[in-house]
Amino acid sequence: MGRRKNNNNQSSKKDMNNNINHLRFQDADEVIEDVAESSNLDHSMCDPIADADVQPSSLDVLSDDKTSADYYFDSYSHFGIHEDMLKDSVRTKTYQSVIYQNKFLFKDKVVLDVGAGTGILSLFCAKAGAKHVYAVECSHMADMAKEIVEVNGFSNVVTVLKGKIEELELPVAKVDIIISEWMGYFLLFENMLNTVLYARDKWLVDGGVVLPDKASLYLTAIEDADYKEDKIEFWNNVYGFDMSCIKKQAIVEPLVDTVDQKQIVSNCQLLKTMDISKMAPGDASFTAPFKLVAARDDYIHALVAYFDVSFTRCHKLMGFSTGPKSRTTHWKQTVLYLEDVLTVCEGEAIVGSMTVAQNKKNPRDVDIMLKYTLNGRRCNASRVQHYKMR
Repeated sequence: MGRRKNNNNQSSKKDMNNNINHLRFQDADEVIEDVAESSNLDHSMCDPIADADVQPSSLDVLSDDKTSADYYFDSYSHFGIHEDMLKDSVRTKTYQSVIYQNKFLFKDKVVLDVGAGTGILSLFCAKAGAKHVYAVECSHMADMAKEIVEVNGFSNVVTVLKGKIEELELPVAKVDIIISEWMGYFLLFENMLNTVLYARDKWLVDGGVVLPDKASLYLTAIEDADYKEDKIEFWNNVYGFDMSCIKKQAIVEPLVDTVDQKQIVSNCQLLKTMDISKMAPGDASFTAPFKLVAARDDYIHALVAYFDVSFTRCHKLMGFSTGPKSRTTHWKQTVLYLEDVLTVCEGEAIVGSMTVAQNKKNPRDVDIMLKYTLNGRRCNASRVQHYKMR
């Protein structure tokens, strides 16, 4: 899974207003003064029919003898990754707004925070009047979270539990609310969703609340000649030598990056909506059809995936988008380069399907199979491509 070298693809608010038909979320700015300019919700959704790079610090937050035998939890022991997530104001302030603006959900309730990290969501819940919050964190950051809770005076409300959710027992039989920031790149990378579903099935009371409770994955098409040339075609001739064998590997790895909305060539297609309060773990693996219709004459070099999340149990609908027409988040977008360069005329459609599944050897990784066909006036193509998010 690659990332671009820089991040200057910022788009103006004026451009974002063009041709967007979307759900309207309540903006965090409307109620909480200290979260001004935190939300990207004005431009959150594309019409379904029409990640700051994480550089883990070399310094462990706790000990010098920690190994990387379990890379996933090991990576979350470093403060740098938490700094990046906390500084993602779209992410963090949306959660803050959801909790503070909907205190009726939390007052006198028992809350489970799955993958608590620094404990920021648990602290929000405690401040909103929760009866008790159990913050579960498997990495060594749990030790720091305990200190953070104590320093801020919430030790009587927030209990930090260190361990895997699947292996520990809570001090209570049931909880009223499960809150988690489980989303990864491409929504499903790292597969933390299944941990949330496990906690839901084991501890959530009947009629309990899961936050967020809806997540949707979208697909669109972009022109990206310059960067594809730099990232993929580069390997054809490296100082006069053929290194195209590496090109085959490079195109298999999706690129996590910020896409300029001016690159978008087609409509945005809804692939999958997941109801976290009801879905089964297997529902995160799926095959979805798509039809991407060209909005102008152009070339298509890649397809781009992104996601939206929603908190539908709030007094007013709240949520955020990671799409290219919305304010940038640390998730950015996921770019899947095509082997073909597709020449499209306005109104022509790329039709196909995307299959998403957990990797069999490492369920935290994601395997993607893309099938697409274009029968156009100037281009005909039909291909199957496989991608691996590692």
